[in-house]
Amino acid sequence: MSKQKLFSAVTIGNLTLDNRMVMAPMTRNRAAPGNIPQQINVEYYRQRATAGLIITEASQVSPEGVGYPDTPGIYNDQQVAGWRKITDAVHQEGGHIFIQLWYVGRVSHPSLLPDNQLPVAPSAIKPEGEAVTYQGMQPYVEPRALQSSDIQGIVLQYRHAAKMAKLAGFDGVEIHAANGYLIDQFLRDGSNKRNDEDGGSEENRMRFLNQVIDAVFDSWDSWEVGIRLTPENSFNSMSDSDPQAHFHYFISQLNPRNLAYIHLLEGDMMSKARNVDYRALRDSYNGIYIANNGYDKARAEAAINNGDCDLVAFGVPFIANPDLVYRYKNDLPLNEVDQSTFYGGDEKGYTDYPFAEQTGETVQGS
Repeated sequence: MSKQKLFSAVTIGNLTLDNRMVMAPMTRNRAAPGNIPQQINVEYYRQRATAGLIITEASQVSPEGVGYPDTPGIYNDQQVAGWRKITDAVHQEGGHIFIQLWYVGRVSHPSLLPDNQLPVAPSAIKPEGEAVTYQGMQPYVEPRALQSSDIQGIVLQYRHAAKMAKLAGFDGVEIHAANGYLIDQFLRDGSNKRNDEDGGSEENRMRFLNQVIDAVFDSWDSWEVGIRLTPENSFNSMSDSDPQAHFHYFISQLNPRNLAYIHLLEGDMMSKARNVDYRALRDSYNGIYIANNGYDKARAEAAINNGDCDLVAFGVPFIANPDLVYRYKNDLPLNEVDQSTFYGGDEKGYTDYPFAEQTGETVQGS
């Protein structure tokens, strides 16, 4: 029975989830013009509503927060209406869904932003690599270092987006403080070289995140708000001098917040390296811990049974298997994923992956 804990119910705040399998947030670049969720997105999320919890693809909190083509926003009435169709569909299937709030920061590009403005960051440090734009790949530019007044304006954008997410019918929100985007750029000392109240010490580097949390709490109870963190992920040209110590501090400071959960991408998605002791980080947190990065069924069951986490988020397996919970529960083979369809496109590789009954797969022993 113990290995079936992956499929046991768990309570997050005032929600009772049917299982401990989370659909991870995954950018799919299929929003309609205007960054508006559309009908194809409704079907995509509806198909995967058997996940204990769906965390949506990252959704920008303002036009200035955009970083990629065709990604959804959550800052105007049209976007709220588009998302409302998605939340209604998921709820009709008995599922639960949080939206991930996003501000990209320095890894955006002027061509994606209003009036071709420069991307912003805690410090004017140009990341390595290229931005994804409507005109193809283009070199990153040096971002503009944010002034204190700018930071307060972005906090207000998070407050507005959180209010819009409530109107869209979500069960909660996840603050995206990971993967080299703006909040993560403040947290990690490789990208934050400020010498004011938002830089230097761990306390100062966490100040922006704390302000965002307070802003989101204006619309949501604490137990309806999760946070995603990536202590050692090098994606988007990120680094930190001591992720073990720094993220121990950040996570410990989150304990009094009584959040729905913290959600950690464990290790480095670029190199598969794993140099941080995530069990120690998990033990520094008193609440629900969601683990993420390369988990399969066996590894997820072991992690939950060992107390290393409370839930596990799955990314690629949910892309190719809308009925992933059913397949894992019944030890059925998984669909082969088509990586060429991950970003952008139409139904192909998005809503056309077959369910087990469509492939003729049957439960063992039946």
